[in-house]
Amino acid sequence: MTASINDVARAVGVSASTVSRALRGRPGVSDEVRDRIAAVAAQLGYTASRSASSLASGRTFTIGVLVPYVGRWFFGTVLDAAEREFSAAGYDVLLYNLGSPETRKRFFTGLPVRKRVDAVLTLLIPDEEESAALRSLGVPLATTVGGTRPGFTVVGIDDRAGTESAVRHLVNLGHRRIGMISGASGPLHWTTPVERRQAYLDVLADAGIEHDAALEADGDYTVEGGERAMTELLAASRPPTAVFAQSDEMAMGALRALRRHRLRVPEDVSVVGFDDHELADVVGLTTVAQPVAEQGAEAARLLLRQLDEPDAEAPGQVQMPIRLVLRETTAPPRPRGPQ
Repeated sequence: MTASINDVARAVGVSASTVSRALRGRPGVSDEVRDRIAAVAAQLGYTASRSASSLASGRTFTIGVLVPYVGRWFFGTVLDAAEREFSAAGYDVLLYNLGSPETRKRFFTGLPVRKRVDAVLTLLIPDEEESAALRSLGVPLATTVGGTRPGFTVVGIDDRAGTESAVRHLVNLGHRRIGMISGASGPLHWTTPVERRQAYLDVLADAGIEHDAALEADGDYTVEGGERAMTELLAASRPPTAVFAQSDEMAMGALRALRRHRLRVPEDVSVVGFDDHELADVVGLTTVAQPVAEQGAEAARLLLRQLDEPDAEAPGQVQMPIRLVLRETTAPPRPRGPQ
């Protein structure tokens, strides 16, 4: 007859939940007790199962993850790093791709994660009603996008500070016609494009540069979108001498458009991105570096810490460092008359 977790617990003189924690490598069990449990489990031929551990601990050992786009680099990188942390701690990931308004509404109406997950990591920004729905789950909540909100641990960056450093770099090089490729059509309630656009406008105003709406274009946070947006900016009556792209993928699309128009970078047009994508160094892109993978890993670690220490106070916000990385795509503008 196959031994159960309760058989091991009785033999050692501990609770079934202690056996579960010990065999899964979780904290809260002394090394001496852990060794005794492992020895007895081996002697009885007991192998921990996910269902038995769940019954003993009251946990599902599953983390719910909500994403707006699975296939986009930023979200994929955050998700991959978070999943590695969850997996190392013995947790599975239950992924919900909520890229359309219909699937998003259906999810928050039915909340299929209820009683199925121990915590939720959301890579989309919930509105007030959606936030309340997630809080009603009674599990730890974390996100890597947006600002602070009650009940959530937010791991992110200062989007305004990053954008200011990028645009100010172009101003300091002497550029006065500075365009921007944004992501106005990003995920629902996504504040990043708004924050970065405001910082762009603030730097122009501080430098005494009049804003020209013709120097803004939507790049949809994709390479293809960035190429379309750059082509649109080049068609302006007075095209920009420099461009800030709100993401490296859009910046790479801009570089492709400039190459197809036989324009040189940075001699004819300077380009700055945001992210420090894994290919940014390959193409020599000047960019604002943010630790994308580390944001996912840190959010996962904070959720796991809340599960292990439920009485400890969870941090409301954790801000990760950013820095401007200078490469080959920026230079002073060439003298060519009034800008």
